[in-house]
Amino acid sequence: MAYLDLPTHRLHYSIDGDYGGNAPWLLFCNSLGTDLSMWDAQIGALSPHFRVLRYDRRGHGRSLAPPPPYALADLGHDVLALLDALRIERTHFCGLSIGGLTGQWLGVHAGKRLDKIVLCATAAQIGTPEGWAARIDSVRTGGLAALTAATAERWFSPQFAASHRDAVDRVLESFGTTSTDGYVGGCTALAGADLREEIVEIPNPVLTISGSDDPVCPPSDLENIAARVQRGRHLSLPGRHIVNIESAPAFNAALLEFLT
Repeated sequence: MAYLDLPTHRLHYSIDGDYGGNAPWLLFCNSLGTDLSMWDAQIGALSPHFRVLRYDRRGHGRSLAPPPPYALADLGHDVLALLDALRIERTHFCGLSIGGLTGQWLGVHAGKRLDKIVLCATAAQIGTPEGWAARIDSVRTGGLAALTAATAERWFSPQFAASHRDAVDRVLESFGTTSTDGYVGGCTALAGADLREEIVEIPNPVLTISGSDDPVCPPSDLENIAARVQRGRHLSLPGRHIVNIESAPAFNAALLEFLT
């Protein structure tokens, strides 16, 4: 296991596909309530072509949680600290949901550190501050277990959940073991994140990928990002919010085509 110690917390990360250190970098950034294993379905297809860097967001997986609240800038600076520590000057980026918001923040504020950007199942503003405040209250009162059933319904279509029970259970297990502080901190970052005006500044090539039946960030949110950045295009794939798992083969093919 590899860790980066920062002043307020520790980040856990992993690297796959380092074939002599010459391949380009590709960084994956997770959704709220998941760990780096959410990208397991991508490693076999992408690691022959890239040095793949995955990490657990603060308060998720094996990373430690500083006390909330967090801001989106805090999550972006965690990525930059990891890149600096590993001496990565530039990397491709792929983020989903809050990971996609982190990628948008990086595109605006540190675009020179990124090559191509893939933004999945995300929006320039996800939900409302009031909605995230209510989510925080629910977690503080009942813990994450009380949210698991509704989360599963938002994240996966009923057909996929029935036919891929093991894959869904693995994701929900990581959700259930997320620290309360880490989850609440992610909610506070989402409550304060609104990049609708700023994303026009992103100069990098951007591919947005939506789940065709995503109730959290519908295709129109991804179409809007692609239209507002300087060099964007949109692709919709079958599935709900965790589209990289539900449509893994098509998702992997789209990443390979765009990044190479």
